[in-house]
Amino acid sequence: MTELHHSNGTARGRLAKRIGGAGLALVAVAGLGLAGAGAAQAAGSRAATPTCTASGLTASFGQKLGGGMNHAGVVLKLKNTSGHTCLLRGYPGLGLEGSGHRALGSSVHWGDTWYAKDPGKKTLTLKKGASAEAVVSWTHANEGTSGARHASYLQVTPPASRSHKTLKFPAWVDNGRLSVTALAPHIAVTDQAA
Repeated sequence: MTELHHSNGTARGRLAKRIGGAGLALVAVAGLGLAGAGAAQAAGSRAATPTCTASGLTASFGQKLGGGMNHAGVVLKLKNTSGHTCLLRGYPGLGLEGSGHRALGSSVHWGDTWYAKDPGKKTLTLKKGASAEAVVSWTHANEGTSGARHASYLQVTPPASRSHKTLKFPAWVDNGRLSVTALAPHIAVTDQAA
């Protein structure tokens, strides 16, 4: 009888362990489900915020930057006019146009400029009416320089966009070379004029 009681106690112990283990497994699965649902909801809210497009942004020039050694620059601003929050990440695309909006040969360097350190790529959440800025710079030795481009307009393509904005840009640009920083809420500039 003692043996039967002992055996019975062991069977009950094993049953309790199985139920306890199954209960823990059930709680763990439920916890993972809640964590998964939370992660999915967070990902869903991020995925629900669209990328800013050219049609939902206005482009304008802010502070003009001067300096020695034939350097020039300007703060470029992109403002969200879409009526909803959107995301921007990276560098604006740039291109030069001559009179009559004829494309001119140009190249763009992404990174530090003569006037500002590059803040690097960061995803910006632009609420309705908010702006992001980048600093554009170039050199200009004017028409006497071989390869100088006399621009009339600047094409500005927001990151991940297929269309662009066009701004008046009457400037000489040596060899059509422009430098631009990544977009940021605000970029500190140093006017290099001495």
